[in-house]
Amino acid sequence: MTSLVEHPRRLRVVDPVTGEHRADYDIADDDAVRAAVARAREAAGWWSGLDARQRRRHLLAYKAAVAGGIEELAGVIRSETGKSLAGAQLEVMLAVEHLDWAARHAARVLKRRSVSSGLLAFNQAASVEYVPYGVVGVIGPWNYPVYTPLGAVSHALAAGNAVVFKPSEFTPGVGVWLAERWRELFPDHPVLQVVTGDGTTGAALCRAAVEKVAFTGSAATARVVMAACAESLTPVVIEGGGKDALIVTADADLDAAARAAVFGGLGNAGQTCAGVERVYVEQPVYEPFLARLTELAREVRPGAEPDAPYGPMTTPTQPDVVRRHVTDALERGGRAVVGDATSVRPPFVEPVVLAEVPEDSTAVTEETFGPVLVVNPVADADEAVRRTNATTYGLSGSIFTRDRRRGLALAGRLRAGAVSVNSVLGYAGVPSLPFGGVGDSGFGRVHGADGLREFSRARSVTWQRFRPAIDVMTLQPSASAMRRSLAMFARRHGRR
Repeated sequence: MTSLVEHPRRLRVVDPVTGEHRADYDIADDDAVRAAVARAREAAGWWSGLDARQRRRHLLAYKAAVAGGIEELAGVIRSETGKSLAGAQLEVMLAVEHLDWAARHAARVLKRRSVSSGLLAFNQAASVEYVPYGVVGVIGPWNYPVYTPLGAVSHALAAGNAVVFKPSEFTPGVGVWLAERWRELFPDHPVLQVVTGDGTTGAALCRAAVEKVAFTGSAATARVVMAACAESLTPVVIEGGGKDALIVTADADLDAAARAAVFGGLGNAGQTCAGVERVYVEQPVYEPFLARLTELAREVRPGAEPDAPYGPMTTPTQPDVVRRHVTDALERGGRAVVGDATSVRPPFVEPVVLAEVPEDSTAVTEETFGPVLVVNPVADADEAVRRTNATTYGLSGSIFTRDRRRGLALAGRLRAGAVSVNSVLGYAGVPSLPFGGVGDSGFGRVHGADGLREFSRARSVTWQRFRPAIDVMTLQPSASAMRRSLAMFARRHGRR
């Protein structure tokens, strides 16, 4: 079982399967965090002073260092999370793709652009430019300790900011590894630093006068982060988890939909914010879909081996959450199709498929974050959409249908930040797409052009090209100027 034992100002991290001691890390206190931010602010002056081509060259060198160390980094991920080797390697590959995109596209996305000045300010030329915040604090999660935080880190760096990264207390070694690769390349410029620690370290980072904070974690912790940042009006980007649904229409490829549900629901032991936790199936194909899903899920067994389909629960409390949700679903009348509460054998949880679960069960309303799929029949796609949207979360969703037009129309009705049609997590490998949610899933975006602008301040600039023929932008405009301006205003805006 993964556990975390606190020693005086130290974190003792152990293997999630064996309990073997892995390493000790400092718990950075207020002074240590403030010192890191001070170093970052000085480095930010150098970094933002480089032109876009220079930053791109440096970021691509960093990318190459991360990519070249994929086997070592995947090993660190495995040792701290217990996930499969393939899962750890895939995580690094996806993170590097997004880093590469941010480095190569920042200059184009953030360059100064001219905008129309309109009729009233015809004598003015106007432009918008994007400038870095300065120092960005990134607080990362443990379930994807490279892919998720590096999305914010890479786009913040590409936008010209320095970054102080606080990894999860369960995966500090991953954060240290990433920061060390930067230090090896640029020892005199701590543009990327790591501070290890627990929740007190994260709180210190929120209060350390950084210019923006990016946080990924539970909605409950997100509220704590926002409260700390509100003390200094520090803006935040929040990704607060999800309760994502997969919709299967009557015309869908049921085999493909079942495979996707297994991947989206069981992958990484179900510890995926944008994974599949609910499945809504149109009634005519409900039983055949459930039969296919059942057959696939029964073949899956977790394990500690590098090639296991998925590994253990990473944190010691998560098995109890999974057990509680499964028990509640069954007590409320749900049906156990694969597994049940006895499938929870810490640190592992075997696949659980529940059917006909009441919509007010915690297995439907709360984030389970385990290898549990709730499958419910619906009369039609309209009911599926209503049930999908009947949650406080809104991170992503999936739709399976052979009708492309219908799939896109249904996607447009989902209250979610991202939707995949005929796949799950399809957007995760597309670096140009923004990622983020609504409601308890958070706000703000990482990845893509929106992610670059998320870590930039928009600044408006005008310059007067010539004196206006009618000047009303003065303390006491003339009566004739106002008369002519009001007449033009009426002709332009007063007619139906």
